[in-house]
Amino acid sequence: MQTVKVAYFSMEIALENAIPTYSGGLGALAGDTVRAAADEGLPLVAMTLLYRKGYFEQQLDQAGNQSERDVSWRPEDRLEPIGMVAEVMLQGRRVKIQAWRYQVQGLSSRKIPVYLLDTDLPENSAYDRTLTDHLYGGDERYRLCQEAILGLGGIRALERIGYTGVQSYHLNEGHSALLTLALLERRLGSADLRQASDADIEAIRERCVFTTHTPVPAGHDHFALQLTREVLGDNLAGTLEATHCCPAGMLNMTYLALRFARYINGVAMHHGEISHDMFPGYSIRAITNGVHAVTWTSPAFRELYDRLTPEWRHDNQYLRYAAGIPLEEIQQAHARSKGALLDAVRQRTGVQLDPGILTIGFARRATGYKRADLIFFDLDRLREIGRAGRLQLLFAGKAHAEDAEGKAMIRRIFEAAAKLRGAVEVIYIPGYDLQWGQWLTSGADVWLNTPHRPFEASGTSGMKAALNGVPSLSVPDGWWYEGHFEGTTGWDIGHKELPEDHTDEAFSLYDKLERVILPLYSGRPLAFAEVMRSTIALNGSFFNTQRMLSQYKLNAYALGQSTAQPSSPPAAPPTTRAAA
Repeated sequence: MQTVKVAYFSMEIALENAIPTYSGGLGALAGDTVRAAADEGLPLVAMTLLYRKGYFEQQLDQAGNQSERDVSWRPEDRLEPIGMVAEVMLQGRRVKIQAWRYQVQGLSSRKIPVYLLDTDLPENSAYDRTLTDHLYGGDERYRLCQEAILGLGGIRALERIGYTGVQSYHLNEGHSALLTLALLERRLGSADLRQASDADIEAIRERCVFTTHTPVPAGHDHFALQLTREVLGDNLAGTLEATHCCPAGMLNMTYLALRFARYINGVAMHHGEISHDMFPGYSIRAITNGVHAVTWTSPAFRELYDRLTPEWRHDNQYLRYAAGIPLEEIQQAHARSKGALLDAVRQRTGVQLDPGILTIGFARRATGYKRADLIFFDLDRLREIGRAGRLQLLFAGKAHAEDAEGKAMIRRIFEAAAKLRGAVEVIYIPGYDLQWGQWLTSGADVWLNTPHRPFEASGTSGMKAALNGVPSLSVPDGWWYEGHFEGTTGWDIGHKELPEDHTDEAFSLYDKLERVILPLYSGRPLAFAEVMRSTIALNGSFFNTQRMLSQYKLNAYALGQSTAQPSSPPAAPPTTRAAA
């Protein structure tokens, strides 16, 4: 038997490049959280799915058309097999689940186990064997089956493997919310779950923490009640109805998590406020995301910090002392990081970029609200700004296979690159992954972020850049509300609180580039290095998972501090407010 304090459930966890169990920011955050827990020696166990065919490998043709193919990898090369650990009833069939283990080694001697659930067993039907093949793949039935495997199967797997003493179940987004029913099953034994009392529900709530990550309606999974009944069976579907978790005939996974969570939080201070408006009647706190400092700092800056502030690895607050690092050393470390990036770009694309030119980086999941193409709003203006080779742009990011808008945005960037050729070099790097994430966020000179407000819950790419002294040029949304100090940690984009169209923000972006950033970079390099240094000291020292995890430990994981929640749900699903 093994005692742990926290069981962390996430649909995706980024462990390493060779294990394709993540798609973007949610998985990267989960991986960083587990790494920080290992550093701290926090008694935590993590649960996710295996994804034998991964998310997908991105291929881009010369016009920017994205195509996808399955990832090829062998779990047995990277993971330790545990064997059959659980079974769940899905669509009237018993589906057996095996687990694989990955050990995350922290700075301490503590290792955090991550269990990856897998249904590819000969005892299962041909369809059931595919249920853990693709991350965010398939239709709604496939997705609901996956979420049942994670939530219901994950709780049963913990018991079978021998974990006891779990005090807090942390739901990283709503995908794992069905684990609340598994906890209710454990509490009631053979009794009918539909007869659960308010006291029973309260007992489950005392043990559940829920982090919501998105103000975008599409980010909140919901399933028709008829489909829920077909997949989960009458008893579990009836329990969801009896506990008021299926308003308007829909199972809303976010709503289920809200109903059964003692502590609920958004992932930035501003996002907490937006979530409170989205889900009226629920007390929603905020714990701003962070990134794992050692993972996302480039080798050049690691060496610099190790030499001048060696305590930074086990205490990230020591990055505040970066304020005393000589500016020339900041410049030298950045030059090495930029050189590594440009070498990687040359090897991937065949294009040799000039290290002396201002290089702007943008690497996010390719979806409409992130507006990767905002900088191309007025090509004539951008061409004029970039005259005489003063500017080069690097992009990366995958669009979901079914996201037509995201794919169109990638094509628009390719079209803009062709029109700007000779004035502004624009490169879109295919196959964005963890390694490219580190190269780009450490090697760019400025990090660009242009989400459509207010749909950026947090964002973490700019935090990774900050650890490497790369200032942000960003729309005020998500974490940037807290990290922005004009001219000190970067620069804001936009003048209006919520503009009606893109015009104001696009021309604000151009003005900052032309009148502030380029003259500073080209004409006053030491002053630009001062911005880099303060970016590390102010933002790198705070927006990290060490600080984030300490807040979860103090606030979310502490027992006996219940947050008042409504005893019955609002008349309509909470996400109906999200588009407002």
